[in-house]
Amino acid sequence: MLMPSIFGENLFDDFFNDFMVPAKPGFAGARPYNGLMKTDVKETDTGFQLDIEMPGYGKEDVQAELKNGYLTISATKKSENDEKDKNGKYLRRERFYGSCSRSFYVGKQVTEEDIKAKFENGILIVTVPKKEDQPKVEEKKYIPIEG
Repeated sequence: MLMPSIFGENLFDDFFNDFMVPAKPGFAGARPYNGLMKTDVKETDTGFQLDIEMPGYGKEDVQAELKNGYLTISATKKSENDEKDKNGKYLRRERFYGSCSRSFYVGKQVTEEDIKAKFENGILIVTVPKKEDQPKVEEKKYIPIEG
């Protein structure tokens, strides 16, 4: 049976997505946008390589931070387009402010100096080395015996 075009391509796709995707607090029915920061993670012999797509962002818009074993990549973009006629009246005025971030657990033993990152053609390439947890040496503590 064919559905009228007012329901879109598939009536049930949107129906189930509304219930399957949790809304963010304060944004009733809001769904996450999957078009930003798509990431491919590759394991190499010495570590991991993250290829993060960041369309529309430049190197100056991107920031990487390592805190408590989590590598957080964030990007912020601000754009303003003003077009005025010769009398100074606006014909069009558009503003865009956007930000996104994503975190990856890399381990507490990894330091900022270990991580390498470069930005090429809208893709952030981050290399994280493999580091084993250093086993803690158990320190023996003796209790003095009086007598």
